[in-house]
Amino acid sequence: MIITSTSNAQVKNVIQLLQKTKARKKQGLFVVEGWKMCREMPDPWLKTLYMTEDFYEKMAQQDRAAYTQSGVIQLVSDHVFQHMSDTKTPQGILGVGVQPVYTLERVVCGERPLVMVLEDLQDPGNVGTILRTAEGAGVTGILLSRQSADLFNPKTVRSTMGSIYRMPFYRADDLLDIVERLKRDGYVVYAADMANGQVYDEKDYTGKTVLLIGNEGNGLSEDLLASADGTVYIPMEGKVESLNAAMAAGILMYESARQRRRLHV
Repeated sequence: MIITSTSNAQVKNVIQLLQKTKARKKQGLFVVEGWKMCREMPDPWLKTLYMTEDFYEKMAQQDRAAYTQSGVIQLVSDHVFQHMSDTKTPQGILGVGVQPVYTLERVVCGERPLVMVLEDLQDPGNVGTILRTAEGAGVTGILLSRQSADLFNPKTVRSTMGSIYRMPFYRADDLLDIVERLKRDGYVVYAADMANGQVYDEKDYTGKTVLLIGNEGNGLSEDLLASADGTVYIPMEGKVESLNAAMAAGILMYESARQRRRLHV
């Protein structure tokens, strides 16, 4: 059966999931677009694949058979897909999946965890880029404040380029309380401050480490900043006053990764 009406209940629901955080939270679902993102979604998460007939016909026989057998494919007309899509040049496939839920213990597990803490980051692209970079740098997990951007916002999901499937995260009601608990457990906490502290590559990130990144405009709250064992800054030339939050986070994460690699040389 092919969905040919934009008034179809499934179509309307996908649009709600794309546009409204409240709908995503209530249903515990999110939407991804494009073949790469749909193909990489873990099988237990995947509920439905919406695709055009043209895309279905172009799929590799093996993929088509596997997804058809699992019963997740729903064909829609080109017109309906254009109505559903959140991208300018849709490929003809989008997927609806279940939002994963991680415990705090999963985010901070391991012998020498490296944990990113994001306080009130508002830009979905920044948050998504940090998740993607964190996976590449070997970060253990991400802690976010409740006021940070929705991880399942379509822009955030696209920015992760698939890392949303592999990077554990935990959205905390009280970041300060968790950071204090981690300190008591032997973590060293460093806060990114673009004007104060030591140069970022003069610190030791090889042990159990927490890196704090604050809001794009206001930085870290006074209480969270005060909880840090030290502050670090990234020196800059010219008239640049600050770096994009995702860029700053990436520099700190990869300095941590560089130092940790040296332990195994």
